[in-house]
Amino acid sequence: MLAQTSTSKQDAALVAEMLSLPNDGRYPALDELEPQQRRQKTLEALTAQVEALSRQNPLLMIFEDAHWTDPSSLEVFGRVIDRVRSLPVLLIVTFRPEFEPPWIGRPRVTALTINRLAQLDIEAMIDRVVGNKFIPASVRDDIIERSDGIPLFVEEMTNSVLEAESEEEPQRTAATVPSTALAVPASLHASLMARLDRLGPAKEVAQIGAAIGREFSHALLAAVTYKAEAELQSALDRPMAAGLLWRQGAPPHATYLFKHALVRDAAYGTLLREPRRALHARIAEALESQFTDIAESQPELLARHCTEAGQIEKAVGLWGKAGQRSMERSALVEAASQITRALGQIATLPVTPTLRREQIKLQVALITPLSHVKGYAAPETKAAAERARLLIEQAQALGEPPEDPLLLFSVLYGFFAANFTTFNADVCHDLAAQFLALAEKQKASFPLMLGYGFLGATLLLRGDIAEARAHLDQGIPLYDPAEHRPLARRFGVAPRVNNLVFRSYALWVLGYPQTARADIDQALKDARESGHAVSLFWALAGSFFIVDSYGGNYTIANARVDELIELADEKDAAFWRAFGMLGRGWLFALTGRAAEAVQMISSGIAAWQSTGATWSLPSWLSHLAAGHAELGQLDEAWRCIGEAMTAIETTKERWFEAEANRLAGEFSLKSPEQDAAKAQAYFDRALSVAREQQARSWELRAAMSVARLWRDQGKREKARDLLAPVYGWFTEGFDTLDLKDAKVLLDELAAR
Repeated sequence: MLAQTSTSKQDAALVAEMLSLPNDGRYPALDELEPQQRRQKTLEALTAQVEALSRQNPLLMIFEDAHWTDPSSLEVFGRVIDRVRSLPVLLIVTFRPEFEPPWIGRPRVTALTINRLAQLDIEAMIDRVVGNKFIPASVRDDIIERSDGIPLFVEEMTNSVLEAESEEEPQRTAATVPSTALAVPASLHASLMARLDRLGPAKEVAQIGAAIGREFSHALLAAVTYKAEAELQSALDRPMAAGLLWRQGAPPHATYLFKHALVRDAAYGTLLREPRRALHARIAEALESQFTDIAESQPELLARHCTEAGQIEKAVGLWGKAGQRSMERSALVEAASQITRALGQIATLPVTPTLRREQIKLQVALITPLSHVKGYAAPETKAAAERARLLIEQAQALGEPPEDPLLLFSVLYGFFAANFTTFNADVCHDLAAQFLALAEKQKASFPLMLGYGFLGATLLLRGDIAEARAHLDQGIPLYDPAEHRPLARRFGVAPRVNNLVFRSYALWVLGYPQTARADIDQALKDARESGHAVSLFWALAGSFFIVDSYGGNYTIANARVDELIELADEKDAAFWRAFGMLGRGWLFALTGRAAEAVQMISSGIAAWQSTGATWSLPSWLSHLAAGHAELGQLDEAWRCIGEAMTAIETTKERWFEAEANRLAGEFSLKSPEQDAAKAQAYFDRALSVAREQQARSWELRAAMSVARLWRDQGKREKARDLLAPVYGWFTEGFDTLDLKDAKVLLDELAAR
């Protein structure tokens, strides 16, 4: 059983169509679903089809030339690779050495390097192409030398020689002269050019097809060539007979594919500049007038032809539209690339007020995909935000302020996000306060939600937990799905999801684990329903980061981390991939897998900092220290906890300060001298900070550490008197790990 799938179509839904999914009601109309739901349903359908085929027979799937695929198609095949690993399926993927497939290194994936052909193999290939014809030994030697062991070169050069011989045969026969020496082309390009020249009038059709792309439809070719059907088919027969072009289906519904991208490039390269521009203009006009569905669904295709036709201003709008559509599909890499193309086109045009407005809109839009692909604080993201700010200021100075007031909020959000991920409490507090003040002045609900969220998140990390909750409480009720859901894609953030996530942190730290869980559940529900990948990133991160990890829900937490990393791989989102690595290491540390924790958190911190992020570094470093301590590497543990304490002081990110001090106390008890006095000092500091912050959950953990120390020192009653009131304060979450451990410890201390 062979399933061979083209990778030229970018939408996952089209891949599903090509695999002939059963229309049995299990898969609703894909275009009726939200983008993230559509992707998920498509992937489910792909997997179901593969499973069904593999149950009938072992299945072979071939994915050729992966180096030319687009990110969305690569995402689909990556998911299929993960989900068919338990099936009798062999998936063969071919690609050039410079391509770096994201699935290398996964279980059951083997990479094989295919070397160039040896001389015996080249000779065998020449014999197969030549068949019962004859070529002199000197010609054969030239082919072996010049083809350099590359199969395509061997085949093309041999065919070029045979075609030249075939053309000269009638002349030699008529003149009754001996055979002339055959010339082997000096390069593959020369060989392909010679073969194209021999097509005669059919060469024009090959050129037009090459201008459309490596793959093109009969219908579009006919619309562009203006040839009668019989003449067009006759012209197509020659490149097909020469093996330069392949056909699938029958005209007028056929599609054609150049045998190799280099064949297409050679045909395209024979076009002179002005005829090439005119040809692209004809293709663009045909797409708009006769293939409106393609022009609407694939604006990037129309944009490319308009660009090559020199219709730059029109191309700008189309590249921008393509970027917006990619953002709606959460195709972040494509979005960044397409918006960048649009901005590059604008830079070549004379500046007008209309173009200036379009440039500002596109420059602001670029911030969002870069934030998630490169990182909120990555140099590229910061540069995009700074460029947008400069353009807005220039427009205002010219008396042309942006018509859309939300553009300024988008830029301010970019600056806040960059500073938040490199957290400095004072700078973030000032930016958040300014954002909220502007939102209150304009009385716009979406920026108001963002402003309350920004200030709440900043206060939370600063250690003002109760005040943080109060601001988040003000923002969450402002949510209006009809108004705010479309804006979430534009800003790259869903305010209610983010506000719920940060409020769940605040609630957990304040001592309300069950209420925190309700916020996370709602955030996950909102994110999944929205189909917005960035919202799902935040919700998944929020779930495992505190609520599940410290709640002891390790199975759920692991599932959330796995889903986050998988989604980050799909979207090629470096920031979130690093967050997922850190989360996985965090869970290793909490579940006794110290060696894996050290390795994963160390790698995660490096990846995290490569995106420009330092937010939450005190917590990551503290858990790295815990892993080292568990392995008996106390010098490394103290180094890491020291760096965490330094980061707390320099950035004023104090929300984890109590727990960092508690861990330092535990390390003191692990030292050979078991310095109880030093441990007590750290535990006292942890209790003091927790009480100052009203951080009941951190206070409970610190109180348990002190109670265990006093128990071991024979101060059982004193230990119970410390722990009991802290435990007694709680009114919910008694099924969470800390509260269960506290109850066991209290019962032990009460026993005589």
